Amino acid sequence: MKAIVLYDSVFGNTRQIAQSIADALASRADVELLLPTEADPDGLAGSDLLVVGSPTRGFRPTEPLAAVLKHLGSRSLEGKRVAAFDTRLKADEIDSAGVRFIVRTGGYAAKRIADQLRRAGGTLILPPEGFFVEDTEGPLKEGELGRAAAWASMLLDAK
Repeated sequence: MKAIVLYDSVFGNTRQIAQSIADALASRADVELLLPTEADPDGLAGSDLLVVGSPTRGFRPTEPLAAVLKHLGSRSLEGKRVAAFDTRLKADEIDSAGVRFIVRTGGYAAKRIADQLRRAGGTLILPPEGFFVEDTEGPLKEGELGRAAAWASMLLDAK
């Protein structure tokens, strides 16, 4: 099986999660880890499994990642297994009630990524997943790298 993990990272947290996912997938797949600047939207369809992740920036993925997803053809991922993840703050741990409300209302990047992958014809094999950071710039919360590896193992087993 060929898997592509496409990700963007601002402070390095999403890169760590993507690497943990790629390492876990490598137990049963040939894995390519790509940044948006290295990705050809047409080439993404050459995988059996496409996993896409981004930090949540203004309730969405980063601009470079969004640009790659925007250029996916409407049926370019037809028959492909896809999954989406992001890194985020836990809404219930945000001090400001107003900001907490905005985060809960605006959502996170993974759902938007998953929606774009489905619009391109991909079959979402697990619900979008969020991995948590301590603060805007990180670090990752304890245990998140292990959780990412476990999630990747579930991707391998999902139909």
